[in-house]
This record gives sequence, structure tokens and C-alpha cells, in this order.
Amino acid sequence: MYGFTTKFKGRYEEAIQQVTDELSKEGFGVLTEIDVKATLKKKLGIEKRPYIILGACNPELANKALTAEPDIGLLLPCNVVVREEEDNTVTIAFMDPQAVLGLVQQPGIHDLATAVKAKLERVRERLDVS
Repeated sequence: MYGFTTKFKGRYEEAIQQVTDELSKEGFGVLTEIDVKATLKKKLGIEKRPYIILGACNPELANKALTAEPDIGLLLPCNVVVREEEDNTVTIAFMDPQAVLGLVQQPGIHDLATAVKAKLERVRERLDVS
């Protein structure tokens, strides 16, 4: 599997704010926000449920990864998806760094991926889950 998820008790907007706050506690900043719903509406004229991709980055760990493997930027940042389901519940999905960075055959990357995953799992655990 390439990711892990949790259900959020609350509204979509609250989920975005809370996941951003929890990521910050683990040293992550959100570098990008892709509003998939708005993009698909603008480009294709289709309606989708609220869906955002947050590009999260821990600068210290990203620097270590880039030092070990300069092209690892192709696999960064760690994406976190917040989406509203048909029943109005909210799902938060996290990229699994071990699955993605497992593509890299470079010493030290496995340990970094393990550290990043542990941080993301702590974020998931602290969210208001059902």
C-alpha cells in the first residue's frame, strides 16, 4: 500500500486546519495546496466533492534526503489528502514515505523514510478520529 488514512470528526475546513497544525508540531510545513475540486471545475467544468492535496515538507529531513540523493526531489514532498466523502464524512490520507522512498536504493534513505513515516503516523493519531 502507498498510503494510510483516518476519518476525521468534523467539517472539511476544520480537517485542513487541524492536519496543518498537527503537521507543524512534527516539523512539517505545507509548501503547496492543490484544490482539486476547484481545478477540475475550472479546467473541465465538472463538479467534485471537496478535495485538497497538501504538499508537506520537513526541511531538516528533506535536506538529509537531498544530501544522500539529489534526485529524491522527484519524490517530494509528502502529500496529504483531505477529502469530503459522499456521506459528508472527511477522510485524511497520508503518503507512506517507506513505500515511495523504497524506490531509492541509497544508503540512509530507508532510515529517513522510517523517521518521516513515524512523524506522519503521530499526526494521524492526534487527529480527531472516529
